[in-house]
Amino acid sequence: MSAADGLNRKGLNMPDGWLPQARRAPSPNWDERPPNTAVDLLVIHGISLPPGEFGGPWIDDLFRNRLDPQAHPCFQAIAQLRVSSHLLIRRDGELIQYVDLHHRAWHAGVSIFQGREACNDFAIGIELEGADLIPYEEVQYRVLARTTQDIQSRFPAIGRGHIVGHSDIAPGRKTDPGPAFDWEYFRRLVEAEG
Repeated sequence: MSAADGLNRKGLNMPDGWLPQARRAPSPNWDERPPNTAVDLLVIHGISLPPGEFGGPWIDDLFRNRLDPQAHPCFQAIAQLRVSSHLLIRRDGELIQYVDLHHRAWHAGVSIFQGREACNDFAIGIELEGADLIPYEEVQYRVLARTTQDIQSRFPAIGRGHIVGHSDIAPGRKTDPGPAFDWEYFRRLVEAEG
């Protein structure tokens, strides 16, 4: 990476796209963004493995291609998927990073935002350990708000209108982070911590 590649639009030095407050768990599931692509979208997801259950190594294993298809019946259908997210926030607030923010993680799938398809090209993905109908934890909102602000300082094009749920960019196909996610509360936290 050249010195110029390490600068964002405000000229802040970013030698890499790893957040210092996150535990690193590199995923092999990433590639380069298309040339000259500005990152201007933050996508919030919800994930639980097995569905509706929390804890355990399964999300890490999925994003790192180590998911044992014999560990749970539902894993047989997904163990061969090659997916990732930039970040995961566990129920206890632990922040884990799988992909450098400058690279393309494989989280959005078939998607569209403001007429632009293939959102992975220009988006950062954050997974919350949770399920559509189970309330998220207070600590998750706080970590998400702080992380969102950090990302916005690095990628200033990600404004309020450029923070969406997976369901917003893949309607009819995805429902996360679901109705249990309190968008109003999250936005208040982001503004209050700013």
